[in-house]
Amino acid sequence: MQHAVGSPLPPPHQPGQGPAAGWSPAAHHPGPHHPGAPQSPASVPPPPAAPGFTGNPSGPVPPAPPQPPAPQPPAPQHVPAPPAPDITGHVPLPPGGPVAMPSAPPATAVPDPGATTLAVLLIGPAGAGKTSVAKYWADHRRVPTAHISLDDVREWVRSGFADPQAGWNDNSEAQYRLARRTCGFAARNFLANGISCILDDAVFPDRPVVGLGGWKRHVGPGLLPVVLLPGLDIVLERNAERTGNRRLTDEEVARIHGRMAGWYGSGLPIIDNSQLDVPQTARVLDEVLARAIASPPSW
Repeated sequence: MQHAVGSPLPPPHQPGQGPAAGWSPAAHHPGPHHPGAPQSPASVPPPPAAPGFTGNPSGPVPPAPPQPPAPQPPAPQHVPAPPAPDITGHVPLPPGGPVAMPSAPPATAVPDPGATTLAVLLIGPAGAGKTSVAKYWADHRRVPTAHISLDDVREWVRSGFADPQAGWNDNSEAQYRLARRTCGFAARNFLANGISCILDDAVFPDRPVVGLGGWKRHVGPGLLPVVLLPGLDIVLERNAERTGNRRLTDEEVARIHGRMAGWYGSGLPIIDNSQLDVPQTARVLDEVLARAIASPPSW
């Protein structure tokens, strides 16, 4: 008996045995096709002759026509990555989060301000040495520290700069307020990323809402204010060495110095650096900050 297309039938399956030698199940189930149509070797391989069968009664098998290439699956569509989260700096800045007061060390421990993340506000009149001391202090700490100068930020304004030397008015006051808010935001951003900062500003004790109150709002209650207040002759001498719009008249320097004397009795720590150079003043500043960490001032 012969297969419908001329191929021999497989030998009968014997109980307890596997498929006959050389028999492929795919050859027995070639899939749907039309009788008489030549089959592709890939779809219907010619079965080998069964044992005892010789010859091919149906004659030689014609070669199979070439098959078209198999359709390729569609290319995967590129899915755009989600947008990156909105962050400020390396660490997201908490919106409106104030700087907390540094935690006091145990009573048996000695505070080490050089290894603590701090926010310091250095207050003093023009010529007190605030900028020089702040830079030196920031340069020589064991932890990352930034120096933020209010005058530098205020002078970012080029066209339309309101120079107080030309007369104090609403415009110069507004630019000072804007510079303070910018410095406060920068300080909080540095602190949120584990970087200490020291700011310097000529804050007047008779204007607490604009001065300390503003800094406390912008940075937080953890800001540690320290006053640099040398003698009048020292600030006059240092002011005389200045150039540009940061040099004031002697009368203005004396007036500012007189107003700064109001910090005595305020409870804030005051450093008289009349006889101290910059490194010595920085060391005294560390001592003052160690006491402030152990017993934070109320301001």
